[in-house]
Amino acid sequence: MAGSTPIAVTMAGSDSGGGAGIQADLKTFSALGVYGASVITALTAQNTRGVTGIHDVPPAFIAAQIDAVLSDLAVDAVKIGMLSRPEAITEVASGLARHGVSAVVLDPVMIAASGDRLLVPEAIDTLRRELLPQALLITPNLPEAAALLEAAPAEDLASVRAQAQLLLAMGPRAVLIKGGHGEGPDSIDVLLDSDGFIEFTAPRIVTRNTHGTGCTLSSAIAAGLAKGLGLREAVAAAKDYLTKALARSEELAIGQGHGPVHHFHAWW
Repeated sequence: MAGSTPIAVTMAGSDSGGGAGIQADLKTFSALGVYGASVITALTAQNTRGVTGIHDVPPAFIAAQIDAVLSDLAVDAVKIGMLSRPEAITEVASGLARHGVSAVVLDPVMIAASGDRLLVPEAIDTLRRELLPQALLITPNLPEAAALLEAAPAEDLASVRAQAQLLLAMGPRAVLIKGGHGEGPDSIDVLLDSDGFIEFTAPRIVTRNTHGTGCTLSSAIAAGLAKGLGLREAVAAAKDYLTKALARSEELAIGQGHGPVHHFHAWW
């Protein structure tokens, strides 16, 4: 039936190696039963070993993509990923406001798994001012949360909670600080929303194949929201999906560096 298909849009950069960015997002949407559309904000020359080039999409063309997609598709959720420059951030923020989008999952992508910078430093303030207040949820990892706050990375759960409170004060309706960069046998993600704190814990998967983990988690959350899940349900389901995708990633033989997670582990 028309109108019954859950739809999510990713606004992010393209990863030519296929493991992260737009490609990871669309794979995640498909794996979770959601129709995926896209707004490409940058092109990267990238593989499992690193990023060798970034070509920014002109702001006016970012706006054209947003208007084309959101004026036609009944979009249920938006995931935002790589926005490398202030102009791109401003254009996306304007587009979201223009179309009245509310279910926005913002992954403040700054550094690739290879260590390459994906966001110019001068864009961080624009991200804080223009996009954080429009987000339903932001999903920084430990280094990204620290960069947004101009602080040192949190080293324990008490510090993570304190940083989540500071980030919430910047305007998003909820904050999920991911624990993948932490230590210990478990990976603990800390969510702060209007109901307070909740922790999502899973065994830490030891693998080199971590390329695109942040993109995959945030797009899985957006997929859950698109299907009508509440925020906490969507985060729990996404955490479970990513953990399984990481656990099965060693079955893939992709590239010579940080390989991707196995987005389609339920099928092959």
